[in-house]
Amino acid sequence: MSRLPIRLRLTVAFALATLLVLAGAGLFVYLRLAADLNESVNASLDERAKALAEATRRHDLASGGAAIGQAEETFAQVLTLRGRVLFAAGGVRGAALDAAELRSARRRELRLERPVGGVEGSTRILARPAAGRAIVVGQSLDDRDNALGGVVASFAIGGPLAVLLASLLGYALATAGIAPVEAMRRRAAEVSLAHDGEQLPLGPARDEIRRLGETLNDMLDRLRGSFERERGFVADASHELRTPIAVLKTELEGALRTRDYGPDVRDALVAAVEECDHLAQLAEDLLVIARADEGHLPVRREALPAGLVLEAVRDRFCDRAAQQDRHIRLEAPADLYVHADPLRARQALGNLLDNALRHGSGDIVLRARRADGGVELEVADGGGFPPGIADRAFERFAAGDDARGGRHTGLGMSIVRAIAEAHGGAATILPGPGATVRVWLPDAPDTIPARSPGNALPV
Repeated sequence: MSRLPIRLRLTVAFALATLLVLAGAGLFVYLRLAADLNESVNASLDERAKALAEATRRHDLASGGAAIGQAEETFAQVLTLRGRVLFAAGGVRGAALDAAELRSARRRELRLERPVGGVEGSTRILARPAAGRAIVVGQSLDDRDNALGGVVASFAIGGPLAVLLASLLGYALATAGIAPVEAMRRRAAEVSLAHDGEQLPLGPARDEIRRLGETLNDMLDRLRGSFERERGFVADASHELRTPIAVLKTELEGALRTRDYGPDVRDALVAAVEECDHLAQLAEDLLVIARADEGHLPVRREALPAGLVLEAVRDRFCDRAAQQDRHIRLEAPADLYVHADPLRARQALGNLLDNALRHGSGDIVLRARRADGGVELEVADGGGFPPGIADRAFERFAAGDDARGGRHTGLGMSIVRAIAEAHGGAATILPGPGATVRVWLPDAPDTIPARSPGNALPV
């Protein structure tokens, strides 16, 4: 029951409540009608018994029989104490009371309900003593039973129909009741902390649902404020870190140039310079992420030869690839242009190539081709993504077990996605053997080729 949607639960609850109300109402009507009919039968029997007793005392049974009438399904008898019938009216054959009942009727009033020969169905009998005789009157209960059976049949037929109508009405009411919640859910799925002013819709009624929406809107405002402060801090810290890191690297490189140190000191200085490069790259990555969150990642799109873009990236990493005895191949048509910011394109492809050299295996292929009104740029190698990482590779700080012990920050892939989305494109991981990451960048019809394939690419 708890796993059903709330509108179905409300419908079932409404149907059960309706069923209980109908059952209670039916029981009340049945018992009330039965009591009224029984009271009417008893009153009729009392009246006939009184009339017959009065006629017996006057020794005028003929007038007494006329007084009680000859209605169908009724009878009346005057019996001696030995059971002989002195007077009879109706269709009863023989004495209506047996010997034991007659003995009881001599001393007190007796009321019975049982079948009597000559009368259809169950019969209610009233017997009382009068002037040394036993006065017996009775009436068939067929009419009463038929009336009660009609009530039961009416509720048996009308009850399910009423429950069905109540269920449909309950479902409609439940749907209308949770419509504001559904509207808030749809809006919540579209709300982004990166956009100010987005709120959940509030209904006109000052009810619990509106108060829930107001509370959630307040929570969104608090989260948005916290997000803005965090984003501002990252951007400011990344920007401010670049200067002291650059100064520190300059000082370390100056110390290296003096050559006034021992061999162990030189190794320490070289390692410190490498760490400065790593910190500088990390600061730049954080700045890119912060600007992408703000929606202000600067992109200056130009029509660039795709082959030169890939070649420039390959030249940056060819030495590292040679040290690992790996090769970087290019596959790009000579006349293919990609509309991209040269700096951002180099940064995105450089991150992918760096990942391939760090965590991949085999030769690396840089590929470009036209597809879907844009250009696909791919970096593929013979390795693969660790289990569980492929689904969240573009999330920030997502790193596999093989990268945790090194310098990998888990920002490279998220920067690739941010750069692709800043161009209006997308970044995806292709299924299959090996590791292939594709960046699709759409064409810009208003941008014309600014360079020919023979020109150098400013990277």
